[in-house]
Amino acid sequence: MNTDAVQIPPRDKAEILAQALPYIRKFHGKTMVIKYGGNAMTDPALQQAFAEDVVLLKLVGINPVVVHGGGPQIEAALKRLGKEGRFIQGMRVTDSETMEVVEWVLAGEVQQDIVGLINQAGGKAVGLTGRDGGLIRARKLKMLDQKDPSVEHDIGQVGDIEQIDPSVVKALQDDAFIPVVSPIGFGAENESYNINADVVAARLAMELQAEKLLMLTNIPGVLDKQGNLLPELTPAGIDGLVADGTISGGMLPKIAGALDAAKSGVNAVHIIDGRVPHALLLEVLTDQAFGTMIKSA
Repeated sequence: MNTDAVQIPPRDKAEILAQALPYIRKFHGKTMVIKYGGNAMTDPALQQAFAEDVVLLKLVGINPVVVHGGGPQIEAALKRLGKEGRFIQGMRVTDSETMEVVEWVLAGEVQQDIVGLINQAGGKAVGLTGRDGGLIRARKLKMLDQKDPSVEHDIGQVGDIEQIDPSVVKALQDDAFIPVVSPIGFGAENESYNINADVVAARLAMELQAEKLLMLTNIPGVLDKQGNLLPELTPAGIDGLVADGTISGGMLPKIAGALDAAKSGVNAVHIIDGRVPHALLLEVLTDQAFGTMIKSA
């Protein structure tokens, strides 16, 4: 456990727990989908804090579902094999050899690390890919050129979600397990597809009718041109930020997924700073707003 917590006087501890009570009551029995990525995945102290947060949420009756990325780990594995990662419009070109690496890094190394961390913190985590229980059916992503929509780029085995069947996730949740999902889908010919983890988290939150979608990132939230945090965003506000280039690159799929989720009945979508220890608990169980909340209107 974090040693800082030990030095809190008992009276203050009781006060902190009492303040969390309304949130525990409000969210009891609700599902929360957590996209886990960035520094929170690579810094050992943050990894432990994340695992403790997930276990605590489960113990107080909230149902966390973890969806993870793994870009840096995939990049490192490709380098070890002497293979150069290639990107078109921010998306990784995934030939069959790269897809094999993506599968063993995400569904093997990264997923099992997360499962191990959560179990070590006292939870019961189970790793899943899109194949398990037919969770994520996908098709090849059609990528049109941003400047000339008549040109289509072939980026290999990168997938677009066709259908999500969340029954395996629900069955695990009902049985006190914490699902940990790797963003790999399967196609009609049993082929594998690499899917953007932000997109998977957003769609899964919709299908599970989650109370919250929480996306851990390497930034404090969505920032304006001056670098100030925007605590709340609406669809109109997002359109303006995309148009003037404030939101671009890897932030685009994150924001698009978050907006879709908010419009489809997920009560709140939060983009939060994964570099802050216990950011997850602070967001869910306190009235301290962390990061950017995206609302449907």
